[in-house]
Amino acid sequence: MNLKQLVGIEAATYVKDGMTVGLGTGSTAYYMVEEIGRRVKEEGLNITGVTTSKATEAQALALGIPLKSIDEVEHVDVTIDGADEISADFQGIKGGGAALLFEKIVATYSDKVIWIVDESKMVEHLGAFPLPVEVIPYGSDQLMRQFSAKGLNPVLRTNETGEIVKTDSQNYIIDLQLGKIENPTELAAYLTNQVGVVEHGLFLDMVNTVIIGRPSGVETLTPRA
Repeated sequence: MNLKQLVGIEAATYVKDGMTVGLGTGSTAYYMVEEIGRRVKEEGLNITGVTTSKATEAQALALGIPLKSIDEVEHVDVTIDGADEISADFQGIKGGGAALLFEKIVATYSDKVIWIVDESKMVEHLGAFPLPVEVIPYGSDQLMRQFSAKGLNPVLRTNETGEIVKTDSQNYIIDLQLGKIENPTELAAYLTNQVGVVEHGLFLDMVNTVIIGRPSGVETLTPRA
């Protein structure tokens, strides 16, 4: 069993009967969704899932997990999702899978947020992983120039064949190659204020529990109760 599978299965134990559960997106969250699907089928687990991407929606439906949209529920009991980087003070970068907008919406309306990662995602400072910024296509070249002038080293995300990656909302992703983010709060405020920016991948003060997969086993940290 790999580390991603290990933490995915562990995270699924936090899901109880009657819960509304935010289902994250990505290679680690995949295993969590699979385990919840197994419990629904084999144990009769009764939950409602709220997905954070079309990919997770398709996976959950195939597993027989009942789903509602974020607008059809009053709140979400717990959201379980992966992360691309988690700093020593438990701030995060997400969006490597281009699902940051829906992920942040679902997390915002969740009572608790759990991130599941392998140990490679735990870092001292954020920024080695490129920071995703979701932007609308119209005016995206202007934003690229603006980010370049500010020294943020923007790269428009493309796929293996060179086509521009589009999010589930048909937006673009600009990845900022920063190396190290000195002040995440300041950068988040700057990005939020730029016209044409839909959302950014800085998830600040949002996580309650981090489940880390290590070769020695699972470690669970609770930065915010």
